[in-house]
Amino acid sequence: MTIGGGAFLAVAAASGVINILTLSGAIFMMEVYDRVLPSHSLPTLLGLTGIVLLLYVFLGFFDLVRARILVRVGLRVDEQLGQRVFRTTLRTALRSHSDGDGQQLQRDLDQVRAFLSGSGPTALFDLPWMPIYLAVCFMFHPWLGLTTLGGALLLVCLTFLTEKLTQSASRMALAAGMTRGGVADAGRRNAEVVQALGMSGRLGQIWGDANTRFMTQQRRTSDVSGGFGAVSKVFRMALQSAVLGVGAYLVIDGQATGGIMIASSILTSRALAPVDLAIGNWKGFVAARQGWRRLKEALGGQAGDEDPRMKLPAPRQRLSVEAAGSAPPNTPALLVDEISFFLDAGSGVGVIGPSGSGKSSLARMLVGVWPARRGKVRLDGASLDQWDPEDLGGHIGYLPQDVELFAGTIEQNIARFHASPESGTVISAAQAAGVHDMILRLPDGYKCQIGAGGAALSAGQRQRVALARALYGAPFLVVLDEPNSNLDREGELALTQAILGVRARGGIVVVIAHRSSALAGVDLVLAMKDGRLQSFGPKDEVLSKVLQPAAMPRVSAGPALTIVPVGG
Repeated sequence: MTIGGGAFLAVAAASGVINILTLSGAIFMMEVYDRVLPSHSLPTLLGLTGIVLLLYVFLGFFDLVRARILVRVGLRVDEQLGQRVFRTTLRTALRSHSDGDGQQLQRDLDQVRAFLSGSGPTALFDLPWMPIYLAVCFMFHPWLGLTTLGGALLLVCLTFLTEKLTQSASRMALAAGMTRGGVADAGRRNAEVVQALGMSGRLGQIWGDANTRFMTQQRRTSDVSGGFGAVSKVFRMALQSAVLGVGAYLVIDGQATGGIMIASSILTSRALAPVDLAIGNWKGFVAARQGWRRLKEALGGQAGDEDPRMKLPAPRQRLSVEAAGSAPPNTPALLVDEISFFLDAGSGVGVIGPSGSGKSSLARMLVGVWPARRGKVRLDGASLDQWDPEDLGGHIGYLPQDVELFAGTIEQNIARFHASPESGTVISAAQAAGVHDMILRLPDGYKCQIGAGGAALSAGQRQRVALARALYGAPFLVVLDEPNSNLDREGELALTQAILGVRARGGIVVVIAHRSSALAGVDLVLAMKDGRLQSFGPKDEVLSKVLQPAAMPRVSAGPALTIVPVGG
């Protein structure tokens, strides 16, 4: 990633002008002591004062320009990387089972932007000008130059020592902070369970232990950088006095003038100021550098952002699963394996099996949440990895087992937050889910704000709105994972009609079921056991094999469809 190259060149140029103009004060003092005071010339003093004030105006102008450029560089970084960081955060949540803080990349970006917009970069741009100030000091007198050079080398050593001693503590503070954030986020998401089961104290202890580790490492980092900052500040002041003393000796010995003595003291302070500022900003610099490295690693691995896939025609005919297997990210053992079947347009299949048999894992594999590690899942012959994710999402409807809505209106949630959804499409999805009348009874109807997680709705209402979201845009493949877990009888009837509606328009429905009523609208059943397909075929035939005859009421599922199972 290359960000703001031209802007940094402009900052470097402005820094050069600023550092040249900074010599104005030292030269003015030297002229006052060596020219004005001996001659008692008031016009000379007025002329020098006017010149130096004008130079100070230019100095302030270029300093302001540099600061504003750096602020805009920080904003530019955020504009270029913000969306990619957000998408990468979502992909990371799918591809890893980390217990850490899921917002770390966003915080890294904030840290980089804050550092670039602050005073830290100015110190780095001013450091290369130290040799110029040292050269001027040597021009005044070699002793003055050597004194300043010795102090500069010692301060540079302090800077590298600060880096060495804070590096380990900064890494450990980051790890502890991620653990702390993960615990807090999990507690927030499950606040009701934590409160009901009396777990707040124990979770608080876990959070407190992580917070103690975080604060300890933060204290170590701050102590080191703050300590060296104080030492460098005192040493710089002492060095300035030492240069003044050396200059006074040279004046007494007749080797320098009073103006040179004062000017060299000012130049020494200016030459060492960037080092002092760098040490003071070292903590922020280290955090920004580590954050930038993590951003490069995370975003550099997302080649899909720059590799758009060919747009494929909308699927209309078949879902094929070919000896496929999948598992959660970073988990070697497959939870489902050797799954083979196909469904033609208009089919509805219910997936049954005991808990832990792999039903929800199969659902995640069918919609591409968990990519198939073996075999293929295909829509009209194209495997899911050949589709652009955004295009594929328009052809899939997915209702997960744990329903989560987003802060916003019901309309926005059903329309999957499309910028300008057509009201007719939103209403059609709600009517297909049998939730249109319920929405109209809510305050503000489709414009009702439901809050984070759909807090304004009951569990059954959230599930029915999420069903409408799954049906939005008439997707070809609809996968419903326990869609009736929170529904009453009215909701279950609406669910059955929704499933039959998808089949009637030529779509495919896959229903993960624990309750028999969820299978009322399907014509096929797939039975799973231990992550493998146990049986697949017409509903009545499969149910007679795997269930007791009285366990499942016979329900007409509409017109019979001829489906030939593969490998079942």
